[in-house]
Amino acid sequence: VPLIAAQVPRRRLRSINQRTMADRVGLDEDEVSVGINPALGPDPEPEAETGPEAGPDISDVKSTIMEDKTCLSKKMEINVSEAEKRTGKNAMNMQEIYTVYLIETRPQDSQNDEDSSAPDSLWRRYSEFELLRNYLVVTYPCIVVPPLPEKRAEFVWHKLSADNMDPDFVERRRIGLENFLLRVASHSTLSCDPIFYLFLTQESGWKEAANETGFQAKIESTASVKPGIHKDLKVDSRLKALNATFRVKNPDQRFMELKHYGDELQSIISHLLRVRARVADRLYGVYKVHGNYGRVFSEWSAIEKEMGDGLQSAGHHMDVYAASIDDILEEEEHYADQLKEYLFFAEALRSVCRKHELQQYDLEMAALDLTSKKQQREELATGTVRTFSLKGMTSKLFGQETPEQREAKLNVLEEQIADGEELVKAKNLECDDFIKDAWADIERFKEQKNNDLKEALISYAVMQISMCKKGIQVWTNAKECFSKM
Repeated sequence: VPLIAAQVPRRRLRSINQRTMADRVGLDEDEVSVGINPALGPDPEPEAETGPEAGPDISDVKSTIMEDKTCLSKKMEINVSEAEKRTGKNAMNMQEIYTVYLIETRPQDSQNDEDSSAPDSLWRRYSEFELLRNYLVVTYPCIVVPPLPEKRAEFVWHKLSADNMDPDFVERRRIGLENFLLRVASHSTLSCDPIFYLFLTQESGWKEAANETGFQAKIESTASVKPGIHKDLKVDSRLKALNATFRVKNPDQRFMELKHYGDELQSIISHLLRVRARVADRLYGVYKVHGNYGRVFSEWSAIEKEMGDGLQSAGHHMDVYAASIDDILEEEEHYADQLKEYLFFAEALRSVCRKHELQQYDLEMAALDLTSKKQQREELATGTVRTFSLKGMTSKLFGQETPEQREAKLNVLEEQIADGEELVKAKNLECDDFIKDAWADIERFKEQKNNDLKEALISYAVMQISMCKKGIQVWTNAKECFSKM
């Protein structure tokens, strides 16, 4: 979905400011516990629901969204329309401030009706978006899951506030969250997930439904999931991923190249954003210095009679030029956010490659164990030991085993070898399926990336051309003022 939410008209970007921004933004949600119901305010220990109506039935939800294989974005209009600041006490009875976002959904068919009903709406915190994405990453390991917008402002020029309470930052995050939902809703697989549908349509109960899927138990095999993970599981997953990276003997060359491409893409976009921030700093200074022209021309006009009007008008044009940089850089920040999305997409791409490394590592370990078991069977059957082992030394010191003992061990080994062969076969099939599904989604991602970045760079160039034309027009107007003196 090329640049779905980032190209919202500027009047939409300022919607929060028009609704008394001072009352609608707050601190980052990270400082608030994940379990608070945003619709009811902070509640440190919500009561567990019981009975047959404790939560939505996943099977019913699946049948609802799987009636056809159309992406959810073609059946439902999804908007994150506004942000709101809320305050309350947390579990430690301390005052907390957090931001919630209003999600509005409406069936696409109702847009054509003259008497269309009001959209369904509910409030979600940023931490809930994080939980949803964690679930999608673990449940669909072969998919490049769309990233969330940044928690804290990065690659900003020095005049731009990095405070999470800043209204412009909250507005850009709102756009990013809407873009995330639209990308998921437009994905042929992710859009059909029942938990995602509950996230959009059910005020409560979706977290319990997500936890019932058991995705938390699979987290140790997903090294890329960061927020909301138990510390020990994160350590285990990192160690396992690091082990797989350095010990895989036969890595898939395509995934190795793709992982390297993800590293390079992230590095290049990071450099591009730093350059853009430095240019914005310089540009801001150049524009603001033009305000000195306006002040000097105004002072000069006070001592001139014939030239006074022309100097005063030229000074006015210089003042307008100096003030225009604020709107220019505000618009430019939205193009920077589009690049930041692919900065985070690069990490999602590398995450898929790491998961493949883990699967390949598990396959090789299973094959190695099977080979070892077969060697033990051969040594036990022939009575010869090919390599030095504690078992061989024990036999020499205490004598050979009895035929009955050897037969019993052979039977155990036969069972273990049979199980090992089944495991290797299953791991092979699992790796083949993963490669097939992952590569199909990677090809989809590449096409999306090319279209998005092309459109973003063209739009940025058009904006720069427009900015330069406005500068030329200012000096053209000043020239006319001087000519009339």
